[in-house]
Amino acid sequence: MLKAKIYNQKGTDAGSIDLPEKVFGVKWKSDLVHQVVHGILGNKRAGTADSKGRGEVRGGGKKPWKQKGTGQARHGSTRSPIWVGGGVTHGPLAEKNYKRKISKKMRAGALFSVLSKKFKDGEIIFVDSLEMKDIKTKSAVEVMKNLTKATGIKDLSASKKPRVLVAISGKNEKMQKSFRNLPSLELALVNNINPMLVLNYKYLLIENPEAAVKFLATRADK
Repeated sequence: MLKAKIYNQKGTDAGSIDLPEKVFGVKWKSDLVHQVVHGILGNKRAGTADSKGRGEVRGGGKKPWKQKGTGQARHGSTRSPIWVGGGVTHGPLAEKNYKRKISKKMRAGALFSVLSKKFKDGEIIFVDSLEMKDIKTKSAVEVMKNLTKATGIKDLSASKKPRVLVAISGKNEKMQKSFRNLPSLELALVNNINPMLVLNYKYLLIENPEAAVKFLATRADK
């Protein structure tokens, strides 16, 4: 079992947690992560991009000018790809299917590989809870500043770009509305995180780690 420190909202020590090695201690599998991430991206594509060939565009039934004697290059139709408004050569067609099958085992394995690498690199922060009395962005900023001082990671509150993914255990209106205005982070339910989502952010902040780790461990058993 691996051990990790837990912080509270004030940035002080709130104990520790035992992490299962099957989730946070596996080897980095770049091929598996690459395959799963590209599968997720492919499954998101609508596949509706379509272009018209010269046989589908409107007009061009009549020869633009006679074959010889005009001093111009010969043309048979204004639907030719070299004409403005003509057909497209080798353009995208809506016939292509980008869907890829990703098994539950592959998806879970890739996620655990990403989580293990981030844990090894010190890019995962565990916080006991993120409870807000009122909907106030100011309170959320204060929490992130406290965690910044405790961990020494400046990007938690200073960055103007999303750098932190906050995995929450359940929906909490006051907390979600307090944190959503911070440009440095993004909120997501822990049961919705996937390898691509975690890789899009430098740091991962896990709220209510006991419940989150328990849920992730159940995915490893499936």
